[in-house]
Amino acid sequence: MDFEVPSLPYSKDALAPAMSEETLNFHYEKHHQGYMKKLKAAVEGTPDASKSLEDFIRSASGGNFNNAAQVWNHSFFWKSIKPGGGGDPSGDVASLLERDFGSVDAFRAQWLKDGAGQFGSGWVWLVLDQGKAKIVKTSNAETPLTSSATPLLTTDVWEHAYYIDYRNDRGAFLKVFLEKLVNWDFVAENLKSAG
Repeated sequence: MDFEVPSLPYSKDALAPAMSEETLNFHYEKHHQGYMKKLKAAVEGTPDASKSLEDFIRSASGGNFNNAAQVWNHSFFWKSIKPGGGGDPSGDVASLLERDFGSVDAFRAQWLKDGAGQFGSGWVWLVLDQGKAKIVKTSNAETPLTSSATPLLTTDVWEHAYYIDYRNDRGAFLKVFLEKLVNWDFVAENLKSAG
């Protein structure tokens, strides 16, 4: 198992003003690194330490699952956003959203509704499930890795993802995510790999 949190694919000030450096300092350095520290302490020196993070998540339970899944979910989230992101998808991603949601705008509307409607902490995901694009919500550390669906995109809707910049307005954060942050290139890579 890789006991290092991957480096961010951009500097911590690169997403401002959509996501501040202060948010990245807390979210990446404290939360994401904190999950890895707890996971490493629990697993190091055990047979599980030789597993990949994904395999470990699929077999773990309790606190070990929570920490491992949060490490993976956050690593996926950082790739789901990029400096100068947002806007409309193109190519195969646009075609997929139009086919399965009716339009890109319909996808956006459902993403905003489902993300804002996730009760408590969790995640909103775009997944490919049996060849069809779907939006799913997961609570706490739950992840599509424990299902047959392939994750394509996620937004972290735990309060620590947005509270510094947007206070308690999760909806505003989700809107900025779509307008300024979403990394459609990453979605396209995941879609191609799933094909």
